[in-house]
Amino acid sequence: MKIAITGKGGVGKTTLVSTLACILSKDHNVFAIDADPDMNLAISLGIRENITPISSMRKLIEERTGAEPGTSFGEVFKMNPKISDLPDKLSYDYKKDGSLKLMVMGTVEKGGQGCVCPATVLLKTLLRNIIVKKEEIVILDMEAGIEHLGRRTAESVDLMIIMVEPSLKSIETAERIKKLSEDIGIKKIVAILNKCSSNDEKDFVEKKLVELNITMIGIIPTDKNVVMSDIEGKPLISYGNSVALSSIKKIAKILKEKEHLKKE
Repeated sequence: MKIAITGKGGVGKTTLVSTLACILSKDHNVFAIDADPDMNLAISLGIRENITPISSMRKLIEERTGAEPGTSFGEVFKMNPKISDLPDKLSYDYKKDGSLKLMVMGTVEKGGQGCVCPATVLLKTLLRNIIVKKEEIVILDMEAGIEHLGRRTAESVDLMIIMVEPSLKSIETAERIKKLSEDIGIKKIVAILNKCSSNDEKDFVEKKLVELNITMIGIIPTDKNVVMSDIEGKPLISYGNSVALSSIKKIAKILKEKEHLKKE
C-alpha cells in the first residue's frame, strides 16, 4: 500500500507519518519518504544523525542525469535516469533490521532552477519508482499545500490522507487537495482530524467534510505529549501515555483492516 499524507502547513503531517511508520513497521516492512522540502521527518523519528538529502548529492545527480546540479538553463540531461538501485542504497535503516527505512528527498535550493533541472528530474523519477515498484508499505510526507499535486508527484499512490484541523483555512485546503487528487486519478481520499479539543470542533469538521464528500477515518485529540516529543526530539511512539498515540494506533488498525494488509 502506498499512502501520501498531505494538508495545510502546520496541521501535523510529519508527526502522523513518523508515528504511523513506527506502528506499521512492527508487522510490515515500511518505507517512510520525506518528500517535504522542510525535511523534518528524521527529527520526528528521533534521529539525531545528519542525513544528507538526495537533492544535495551533486556527484550522484551528475552521474545519473549527465548534468551538474545548478548548471545554466538549457543544459542537456537525461530525463529518465537510472535509479532502480538507489532506494535501498540511499535509505536510512531506522530499526537496523530493514523493517523501517527512511529516505530524505530534499529540494532544489538554488532559486531560478525551476521544475525541470537535473536534481528535480532525479527526485521525481526516484519517487515514482518507489511508489510503483516497492513492495513495502510506502508512506510519503508530502509538502504542505497543493503544489505537488499539480506536478503529479503523488499520482500513483493508493490512498491520499488529508490532515485537517478545526479551521476554515484547513478545510478550504482539503477541498482543493481533493479536487486536484481526483484530477490526477487518485480515487481513495480520506481525512484525519488533528488537534481536536472539543465536540464542537469535531462536529464542525465532520459537517464540512460531509459537504465535501470526504470520509473522516480518525480524530487525533490535542495532546501535550506531541509538543514534548518535538521539544525533546523523541518519536511520539515513546510516550506511552499519549492520547494522540492511542488515536494513531486506532487509525493504523483501520488502515490495515480497510486495505487488507497482512503480514507476509
